[in-house]
Amino acid sequence: MAKNNVTKIVTVFGTSKAKPGDSVFELAESLGRLLAENGFTIANGGYGGTMLAAAKGAAGAGGKVIGVTCTAFKRGKANEFVTDEISTDSLEERLAKLIELGDAYVVLPGGTGTLLELADVWEHKNKGFANADKPIILVGAFWQPLLAMMPAADADSVLHVECAETVETAVELLYPSG
Repeated sequence: MAKNNVTKIVTVFGTSKAKPGDSVFELAESLGRLLAENGFTIANGGYGGTMLAAAKGAAGAGGKVIGVTCTAFKRGKANEFVTDEISTDSLEERLAKLIELGDAYVVLPGGTGTLLELADVWEHKNKGFANADKPIILVGAFWQPLLAMMPAADADSVLHVECAETVETAVELLYPSG
């Protein structure tokens, strides 16, 4: 992707509840830094938690961060590391924009909001609405129980996601083989 001197956008999903010092915050900051160092632009929800952490990591490496915010949240502006803010009016519009922007999706641990984001992009790919060359990468062991459960209902659905134990592996998976 980015190795071909073409800037690609990686949409990063994760919890808004992470705080500096939390392992998932540190994970997101490392991911943001590695993505920027490898020439990727980041898109995320633009607020706090892992969104802030990934943006901070990317900004520290000179990267670009697109924050897709939502006026329905009434949270004010995007975090200080966002270089371009796109404001939406609803949660549905925000998620649709994040999916549209992404050339790839990296999913960190999170709560119901992150689950909604994962489920939406996963279903788009599962039904063929998202391009097959847009990877969905789950980082760490957090989502493993969900992946273990899904084949019981839809055996082929797990073919549409990849797992990475580390952020380094996640970034490596963003480059097409060959």
